[in-house]
Amino acid sequence: MNKFSSYENFKAIRKIAELKRKEEKRNHEVLYFHKVDDPYSHLTVQFVEKFKDEYSIDIVPILVGEENPETLHEPDLYSIYCLEDVKRIAPYYGIEFNGNSYPQKSLVNKANSILASLNSDEFIEVAKKVSTHLWNNDEIELSNMQKDFTCSMAEVSSALARGNQIRNDSDYYFGSAFYYERELYWGVDRLSHLEDRLIELEAKKIPNNESIAPLFVKAPDKLDSDKEFNLTYYPSLNSPYTFISAKRVKELRRDYPINLITRPVLPMLMRMMTIPAFKAKYIISDAAREGRKYGYEMKDIYSPIGKPARKAYSLFPIIDSQSKGFEYIDGLLKASFQDGINIGEESFLENLVIDIGLDWSEIKGYLNNPEWKKILNDNLEDMYQGNCWGVPSFKLTNANGSNPFYVWGQDRMWLIKEEIFKRIKES
Repeated sequence: MNKFSSYENFKAIRKIAELKRKEEKRNHEVLYFHKVDDPYSHLTVQFVEKFKDEYSIDIVPILVGEENPETLHEPDLYSIYCLEDVKRIAPYYGIEFNGNSYPQKSLVNKANSILASLNSDEFIEVAKKVSTHLWNNDEIELSNMQKDFTCSMAEVSSALARGNQIRNDSDYYFGSAFYYERELYWGVDRLSHLEDRLIELEAKKIPNNESIAPLFVKAPDKLDSDKEFNLTYYPSLNSPYTFISAKRVKELRRDYPINLITRPVLPMLMRMMTIPAFKAKYIISDAAREGRKYGYEMKDIYSPIGKPARKAYSLFPIIDSQSKGFEYIDGLLKASFQDGINIGEESFLENLVIDIGLDWSEIKGYLNNPEWKKILNDNLEDMYQGNCWGVPSFKLTNANGSNPFYVWGQDRMWLIKEEIFKRIKES
């Protein structure tokens, strides 16, 4: 974990990759993985042509098929959530997305047969049209396009197999992602990191500060209102994404009219889920990259998986009953992902409890109390109600608990602000 999160290692990899590229006299080559029935790919492909126009790069589109099943946890929830998420965020990118359900297999086959027949230059322009027709369930338009671009299903299968192999060799597992010189960038959410890297390499042709995929938000940085909302925060103690979210959760509580409710859940690895090494590598390195972006860098990591986590969780119910639940979780995350501390050490727990203003002599009697297990399980079930299975997840409700709005991921915290702002304007 420390290897993949290390900033020094990150910089060294980039430096070596650039030296090798120059030695081999290669242009800046960016791979783009496109999966036709992935809603995020519909969003991302809208910006690929603009990306190519504004940077001195060679875009190599790679058509891919089904995800590696090892990487999909709760696939039913995942499918529902992805579709809903893209429907929500597309307007903020100025993109129209009309997908109310996943396209039929016959239409997916048509879309793949069109794209598998194209060269790289044709792909970028045609893929946008194909994606629009596919998500509109427009069989007539796709059939019309097949008159000009098509190939056999055997050729489609071969193309998807090649694409999946290239994706796998790049240590990735989904569509809608970019790969450049040993580093991955998932979708529009991470495109800014790739842009920053290319700008540093002086590959931008147009000298401006505008991003390829700007996010058009309306909510202000700070918002005062007599109307208050409940924001439920679902963290886990072994999640690097949870760690990098904690600072912004604290800021959100300060800047927006929310009542913060902290409901921790067990880490995925303690929920009998497995994470392949290549996925873990991406998660940790990506979270570290995002942490640096938001000024909350991962430093010395000591994973709390197993006994340390169980011991720390056992104190949560009593600490939360004294209105210090978030502060406690925040302190545990900082210890695990920044200070390299074993949070299972009783001396550390004692110091943390005292630091957040509680009486250790009262709290320590709850160490290893089994009550936490049911509480965390109930929290997980509540999180699942919003088709969220990973952390951090969030649930926004009105003050009376009505109208729940769930989002998954630290990269959707801006959407929470947008929803609060919208509800206040509509009230």
